[in-house]
Amino acid sequence: MARAPSPAAVLLSVHAVVFDTDGVITDSARAHAAAWKEAFDACLARHEGQQPFDEEDDYRRHVDGKARKDGAAAFLAARGIDLPEGDPDDPPGTGTVWAVAARKDQAFTRRLRTDPIAVWPGTVRLLHVLRDARVPFAAASASRHATELLAGAGLLDLFTAVVDGNEARRLELPGKPDPALFTEAARRLGVPPGDSAVVEDALAGVEAGRRGGFGLVVGVDRTDTPEGAAALRRHGADLVVSDPGDLLISGAN
Repeated sequence: MARAPSPAAVLLSVHAVVFDTDGVITDSARAHAAAWKEAFDACLARHEGQQPFDEEDDYRRHVDGKARKDGAAAFLAARGIDLPEGDPDDPPGTGTVWAVAARKDQAFTRRLRTDPIAVWPGTVRLLHVLRDARVPFAAASASRHATELLAGAGLLDLFTAVVDGNEARRLELPGKPDPALFTEAARRLGVPPGDSAVVEDALAGVEAGRRGGFGLVVGVDRTDTPEGAAALRRHGADLVVSDPGDLLISGAN
């Protein structure tokens, strides 16, 4: 008779786990990338000689895992586009960094109403096994929609703590690669970062885990390519998996 899965030894070496949300728990990275493309392409069209936003390479290199304003600023700087920063209350548009970020959020929110966001089954299995093993875990995300997505997926009650973009703004936490989002999640779990793991798919996120002194940084490479894995390791991942479900082991009686 097969035994129930259990966390791999590498996870049992820590006392708590902090999960990123987009791309790790929810299959929302593609929706974020499409929303960024809509916002950036409208801005790029106003500047001669600019190629459209690439939903894979540009997304991963410049905006994945970052707070909206930081992601907008990073991509525009990479393209040599100098916009005024503007104000957090700027309406969606192309004239300021905050306006571009607002346009992205508007596009993403519209997609949430029409296209339900799926979850990654392997991650869900891992969450249930960790809960059964009494390993506390938290969700941390730069997105202000993270709590909404977890609730819609029926997963919110599994988490001991959630630190989303709304909380980050309320607490004035700097965005990734600064580790503040993750260290706040660990604080709420009552476990020091050195005794906790971070599970993250974004380059900025694994770098944040390393900067925060987390005992284990797991990179998730959904592309499952040597290049993707190598990039995650360069930014601070201790190990790389193609899916968090890979962190489960099973046996037989």
